[in-house]
Amino acid sequence: MPVPNCISGRNDAQVPAEILTMKKNATESKTKRSTEALVLALLEKVLPKATPDTRLAARILEAAQRELSLKQRTAAFDKFCHRCELPDLEPESIEQVRQQLAATFHGSDITIKPNKKEKALAVEVALPDGTQFSGDIPAGVKPAGGDEEDPEFKPKYVPWPVCLPGDKDLIWALARPETMSPDEAAIALTKLEDDFWASKSGQKMIRDGVDRCFPEFVARVPGGMLKEVGLKRHYKLPEPIKMLRAKAATK
Repeated sequence: MPVPNCISGRNDAQVPAEILTMKKNATESKTKRSTEALVLALLEKVLPKATPDTRLAARILEAAQRELSLKQRTAAFDKFCHRCELPDLEPESIEQVRQQLAATFHGSDITIKPNKKEKALAVEVALPDGTQFSGDIPAGVKPAGGDEEDPEFKPKYVPWPVCLPGDKDLIWALARPETMSPDEAAIALTKLEDDFWASKSGQKMIRDGVDRCFPEFVARVPGGMLKEVGLKRHYKLPEPIKMLRAKAATK
């Protein structure tokens, strides 16, 4: 059944059920994220007032952020298992699933095991921080609705600014998937820096007199290498934060 370009002139009884489901899921997802953001903002505001122990307040806020991040990653894994198309348990099909898992959950240990009796693929994902997910992908079952049913399935990129301990005013604006925590992104970036300098091009740069340091790495690393570990840059060149001076009050 063809999907109309615009359904705003129809009432719910005239709109196909699958379209109503898509709108409802998208609305609920956005509402949930907005609510979680409000809860974090509220905690950040009231915790310093509720306890004089700043370290305790910071630990509570950090724990809440970790829990929400875990919920998001769990939801992403469940969606993957639900949406992933596995026509059969042949090696080629299984390898495609492995590649999709590697692209979605960067830097994770992935274990897959076909279960011919249950006609399913058992999947386990162990994240670098120790978090583990497990699920089953049925074989021969076409995912209902396809990718178009839930356009938010693919992880979105979120800003991820980084700096060095010795110069916190110099910020590099990078981006990470929302399914990747800041700690996981830092691990991936650190490993990528080592791989970059160990590569042929990196070794040639060192021989040509380029300093082996983080600023040179960020400025020279190809965007493709960043993308391989799930990261990307917002701006190619780092710039120091500009601190504006308050204007003198006019008499």
